[in-house]
Amino acid sequence: MFAALNPIAFALGGIEVHWYGIIIASAVLIAVWLAMREARARGVNDDHILNLVLWALPFALIGARLYYVAFEWPYYAKHPGEIIAIWHGGIAIYGALIASVIVFLIYCRVKWLEPWLILDIAAPTVMLAQAIGRWGNFMNQEAYGAKTTLAYLRGLHLPEFIIQQMNISGAFRQPTFLYESTWNLVGFVLLMSVRHHQGWFKQGEVVLSYVMWYSFGRFFVEGMRTDSLYLMPGLRVSQLLSIILFVGAGVIWIVRRRRGNAPWYLDGSALPDVTKQ
Repeated sequence: MFAALNPIAFALGGIEVHWYGIIIASAVLIAVWLAMREARARGVNDDHILNLVLWALPFALIGARLYYVAFEWPYYAKHPGEIIAIWHGGIAIYGALIASVIVFLIYCRVKWLEPWLILDIAAPTVMLAQAIGRWGNFMNQEAYGAKTTLAYLRGLHLPEFIIQQMNISGAFRQPTFLYESTWNLVGFVLLMSVRHHQGWFKQGEVVLSYVMWYSFGRFFVEGMRTDSLYLMPGLRVSQLLSIILFVGAGVIWIVRRRRGNAPWYLDGSALPDVTKQ
């Protein structure tokens, strides 16, 4: 039998370094490296990818926290000092994505970059980062589902260390972190496998595929979780947003295809001076 894993990787002096932070940082570095490679292949200066990450990361963190606080406002209204206490937990991936998109659009406008193309370059790697990042939740024993049994978890043929890490507060839990991580990893592999097929994707359709894939899976995984944010009893925020994003991405795809004026993804940058910026 395995004991619960220690969320602290090591300590430097009086500073504890958490596995969560190491895993998230590793996920970002891998995603940036892959995105920079794809940017060069599509005729975009890869410095833009690095610049976007450096700009987006702090705002993503702020957005993730504000999103969580907004939907838990009755608590934070009574404990305003806790609003900035992000080390106590409480961030939401959708808030991070929304903030990142806003920063991204501003950057692309200032640098005269084609937003759809840059989003297409980044989308699969973002999905990979999400897949890796969920293992940070695993180390913290969070983002789990309802109570289940040891027999059920072993019936999934999971490694014993995962099963024992899902023993939380005296009860075994559904490993919803693993469900979402696996869903995102499969989506990453699929997008990476097909996005270079000639005549398959117009610019913008890779990221729209990502949005539809992620929101579809997140809708069902969110329904299993016990830590969801609610608009009202029975209405989970992430499930509602997943429906909106899935339908919205599908509608945008259809409308853009009917107009027929979007360039192909493999055509890359249509701006001859982009690589010189």
